[in-house]
Parts: sequence; structure tokens; C-alpha cells
Amino acid sequence: MAEREVVTLTRDVNMVTIPDGYHGTLNKGQEVTIHQSLGSNYTVITDYGHMVRIAGSDADALGKESHELQTLVSETDTKAVEKNCWEVMKTVYDPEIPVNIVDLGLVYGCEVTSNPEGGNAVHIRMTLTAPGCGMGPVIQSDVEKCVRALPGVTSVDVEVVLDPPWSREMMSEVAQVQLGLF
Repeated sequence: MAEREVVTLTRDVNMVTIPDGYHGTLNKGQEVTIHQSLGSNYTVITDYGHMVRIAGSDADALGKESHELQTLVSETDTKAVEKNCWEVMKTVYDPEIPVNIVDLGLVYGCEVTSNPEGGNAVHIRMTLTAPGCGMGPVIQSDVEKCVRALPGVTSVDVEVVLDPPWSREMMSEVAQVQLGLF
């Protein structure tokens, strides 16, 4: 999104403050400026100057449509589920950084195992850009929700680890270029 857009909320929406991760509500009729609309969520600036995140499921309150991911496969074997997991994790963004968590190098691994009773269990190991990041639980929850919604997934465990610590060398070349670090 090149230009920032001011919109008036058409209904009350839940929001999460950035960077501390507190939950609250923005009211119908309040003006916000869309700062970032990457992945399935929106980062907006309120009329009081606070940066908050609005879930993609509330896109209609911003006059926008929800994003649909077109790259998923319909199979539910472990390899297909793993591919889908990586695809949906690329739609999760740190609300302050315009790069997805996969390209940021925050996801250390994704293991999919078949459950004897059917479906697949997914275990994801990820980190944060900084220990104590207020948005950490929100990002972890975003990963869990998007993976849990995939066909063939019956359980999800998102483990946040701090070892090894994240560093900018873990970012993909694309991410480094996007952030002007390369």
C-alpha cells in the first residue's frame, strides 16, 4: 500500500494496541488511517495517534474485503499440509514490520505428523524479533489460528523459543531488500 488512506469505521471493531498487545474496541464512526494492509490484518493509526491492529475478519468495517489465499492445495496428506502451513504463515505479519514472519526468519520449523485417529498434528517452532515483544502472543495466536483453519489439521502447537536468538541475518534476501538492509 503506497498511500495512507483515512477511513471511517462502519461498526465497532476489536483491536490490539501496538506494540504492547492490549485488547480493546474502536467505535463505529471513528476515523483511522490505514498504515499497513499486508497479510490478513490491518495496522491503523487512530485519531489519537495510537497504532493498533484490526483483524482481517473486520475488514468490512474499514470498507475492505477479506483476503483469500489462492495458493493452497486441497490434499490433506502430511506433505500437502506442511506446504499449506508455510503458505498461510506467509500471511502473518509483525504489525510494525512490512515483512511476513517467514521471510523475517521467525519460523524455525514446521513439523506435520499424521494422527492415528485421522488428520494431522502440526508443531511449529518460532521466535520473536525481541524477547518480551508485546505483540508476541498476538503473532503466536495468528499463526495458530491460520494453521488450525487448514483442511486436514486436527491439532496445532506453536512453540515460541528464544534460542537461538533472532538476528537480521535470519531474514531472507527479499526481506532485507524490502527493509533496505541489503
